[in-house]
Amino acid sequence: MTRYNHLITDENRKWWTLGAMCFALFMIMLDNTVVNVALPSIQKDLGASISGLEWTINGYTLSFAVLLATGGRLGDIFGRRRMFLCGVVIFTLSSATAGFAGDATSLVVSRIVQGVGAALMMPATLSIITNAFPASERGKAMGMWAGVSALALAVGPVLGGFLTEHVSWRAIFYLNIPVAIGAVTAALFAVRESRDTSVGREVDFAGVATLTTGLTALILALVEGNGWGWGSPEIVALLAGAVLGLTAFVAIERRVKVPMVDFSLLSDRNFLGAVVVALIVSFAMLGVFFFLALYMQDVLGYSPLEAGVRFLPSTLMIVGVAPLAGRLSDRYGPRWLIAGGLTVVAASLYSFSGIAVDSGYLDLLPGFMLLGIGIAMTMSPMTSAAMNAVPVQKAGIASGVLSMFRMVGGSLGVAVTGAIFQARVGTSFETASPQQFVDALGFAMTVCAAVALIGALVGAVAIRAKKNNGEHLLTVEAAEANVNPGGSAVAAREAELETV
Repeated sequence: MTRYNHLITDENRKWWTLGAMCFALFMIMLDNTVVNVALPSIQKDLGASISGLEWTINGYTLSFAVLLATGGRLGDIFGRRRMFLCGVVIFTLSSATAGFAGDATSLVVSRIVQGVGAALMMPATLSIITNAFPASERGKAMGMWAGVSALALAVGPVLGGFLTEHVSWRAIFYLNIPVAIGAVTAALFAVRESRDTSVGREVDFAGVATLTTGLTALILALVEGNGWGWGSPEIVALLAGAVLGLTAFVAIERRVKVPMVDFSLLSDRNFLGAVVVALIVSFAMLGVFFFLALYMQDVLGYSPLEAGVRFLPSTLMIVGVAPLAGRLSDRYGPRWLIAGGLTVVAASLYSFSGIAVDSGYLDLLPGFMLLGIGIAMTMSPMTSAAMNAVPVQKAGIASGVLSMFRMVGGSLGVAVTGAIFQARVGTSFETASPQQFVDALGFAMTVCAAVALIGALVGAVAIRAKKNNGEHLLTVEAAEANVNPGGSAVAAREAELETV
């Protein structure tokens, strides 16, 4: 199909490319939420245990989060379009096997493999978009990317509830197949191959092994900490293993010829600030979504589908505001959009701290809308700040690191808010009374609001203003443009740093 690429102009190509990446992103993000509402039906049909149901969710999250940085680096080495297509194929085949699963074990294995495919796809979507769009238009493109992500998160619970009630829980996995066909077709038609030409194609196997080990131990500890007990031998061993694995990873990366993660990226204040903001906004967002979903079902008595529908105002705000935030970021810079967005998120979370047992949905609606607006103001400027801070050559690993911080932040948010909840009520949420539930939830939301305010401060202090950032980007692109095809983009990066 690539022989027809000459039929589209460069201007059209970048929008076709964005469309292909958004197709794939929709599929990835949909699978973060669409399965939750189907869990009771899966349990009944497959006879799954509670642990099996938990790993239907956690298996996907774990493999996805752990392999994001690896997926980004493999795209830099072997080609981003190639890794993207490989990820789509893995994701689609594992979706089909999940739909055909005859027992809980087969379903969990399919979900873990789905996470592997998603980890190859997710960094590629950002790096391919970064390569397709000039720096002056990346904010707009990232805004659309973020809007599609939010739309998938919004549609997930509603679509999952509808298919489970009226078709079958298996249909939520079969749905990925036509979406994947559309993504592959568009990618073959429009996306140009790109890679990091500044390094060879050697794979840092020692780095992959230590990072995978360290992150697996960390994410597993965060996921299971509240259930197993934070002082249990298993969690202590996992946290110790995470420290040892990640420490070994850093030591290895400083010595190998071609490291999997270029730590010099973190020397750029925009990139470092953006990844910290990514961790914080995901911490706040997923923590509040998790416990408000429980509140609406366990206290207010909504069904899973009814609860999913009531999240729509928040996520639709993201869909509407994210593209606008991206355009404003292109024009005025990301700093104050990020700081302002996280301040709005903090105000929303603080409003949730006052909910009561007898609160109605109208009491929650302003907070939901503010939450969506604040997240939209933060996410696309944060993404464009990170991706504009690095040379296009390094887009794959940069997007992998950014996505990894988002996933770790989300797992940390659920774990920390859960620990706060249990500490306040002295029991689990399943056995807490409605009053105990809302008291603990209110305190957890106050803590999340404080974390969001810290993120606003990080955004204001760490992210460069528009003028300096623009000069930085122009210098990067000018330096890269002067590198001959056989030359080193590292030299361009050094030249750029000397002039900033």
